[in-house]
Amino acid sequence: MERIFPSVETTNMDNHDRGRGYVLSRREVVALLGAAGYSFLSGHRAGAQNIARGASPCVVRPEQTEGPYFVDELLRRTDLRTDPTDGSIKPGVPLDLTMRVSRLSGERCQPLAGVVVDVWQCDHLGVYSDVQDPSFSSVGKKFLRGYQVTDERGRARFITIYPGWYRGRTVHIHFKVRSPRTQRPGFEFTSQLYFDDALTDRVHATSPYAERGTRTTRNERDGIYRRGGNQLMLALVPKGEGYAGTFEIALQG
Repeated sequence: MERIFPSVETTNMDNHDRGRGYVLSRREVVALLGAAGYSFLSGHRAGAQNIARGASPCVVRPEQTEGPYFVDELLRRTDLRTDPTDGSIKPGVPLDLTMRVSRLSGERCQPLAGVVVDVWQCDHLGVYSDVQDPSFSSVGKKFLRGYQVTDERGRARFITIYPGWYRGRTVHIHFKVRSPRTQRPGFEFTSQLYFDDALTDRVHATSPYAERGTRTTRNERDGIYRRGGNQLMLALVPKGEGYAGTFEIALQG
């Protein structure tokens, strides 16, 4: 799929998340994505009447930087923990993540099927797969990456782990929502998910995270988080030995 968003150099960001992200204004979003029949919501939440009818809520979400670690591996899968290159499984607290994409049409919020949702994150040691970094090399590995296509209820489900940390960033997961590869013109929206600091402290005090030591950056000290991260928090509930959460995001069209 041809990207319709230009890549520009961002400033005042840690090196791990500099360079590829581009935050659009509302006018740019409408101009670019409107041609594809959708535009991402900016500053809107579906009204109480709509939610009361039982429709999925349309929730505002800010775009954030893609960072340097997105690799389009073309891995359509649910379980991101396994590295298909060698069959190894990344250790960590299990995380059952559902992304639910909706479309706002008039006052109705409807599930949006057939869009691609990509997810990528670091492991318990703060390492991303298939990248060359000054502090590590994981070229050729494919752990903790993958995509799903939303079903008739707008859902894309992933089994992953609670992420670790690396210097300069708070704990987060990257995601991207984009049109099918065959759609022209296409659309693309990139952002990040964040976690409650107190929960992260509890998780990171356990194995295998504890060997990494105490993280250096919490949510409010992360410059990227401060650009709307409070609207990108992933609410979690206990599930088995780990956690589960559903994240809502809406398109308009």
